[in-house]
Amino acid sequence: MKKLLDKLFGKKNENFVTIVSGLPRSGTSMMMKMLDAGGLPPLIDNIRVADEDNPKGYYEFERVKQLQTDKAWLPDAYGKVVKIISMLLQHLPDNHSYKVIFMLRNIDEILASQHKMLARRGEQPKIPDDKMAEMYKNHLEKLKKLLDEKNNFDVLYVKYNEILESPEEHCIQINSFLGGILNQQKMLTVIDKNLYRQRTA
Repeated sequence: MKKLLDKLFGKKNENFVTIVSGLPRSGTSMMMKMLDAGGLPPLIDNIRVADEDNPKGYYEFERVKQLQTDKAWLPDAYGKVVKIISMLLQHLPDNHSYKVIFMLRNIDEILASQHKMLARRGEQPKIPDDKMAEMYKNHLEKLKKLLDEKNNFDVLYVKYNEILESPEEHCIQINSFLGGILNQQKMLTVIDKNLYRQRTA
């Protein structure tokens, strides 16, 4: 049946690379798990395993970290979803088309989550929170402008806390953005509000 459907309608997500992006600790791993559950296979290598900071897994592909110099893997990402940190999006070449689900989260919550991760490793932040927050905000502003100017990028901005508050609405929106290829009910099953541990008032 699946082969017949593919023949009749085509695989709508094979004309572009699907990307989940955002700042570190912004909910990208949760989104990757949602898309995986919905039927979009992730491009991962399982090198980084689940831990206390991400008990459901990181969903990472190590070669992404070398994107500035290594782009040979991109054809393998068609028909799948890959997680790329926001700082690396600028290195994606123009000869591919991308659909980006970009996760947004309160900067204070991101910093609090990063502090928790560093504390578990016995480390301390190297940059004061006020400077880091300013750096993040400037980065996001410049990146949004860059993506808006590129014709090969289609971006859906999704707020982490709003997904947890109204998951059904967002699953419908995400599914529509990707061409209606996902199982929305299965996406809903992986949303765990208990993992929303750093909240602002």
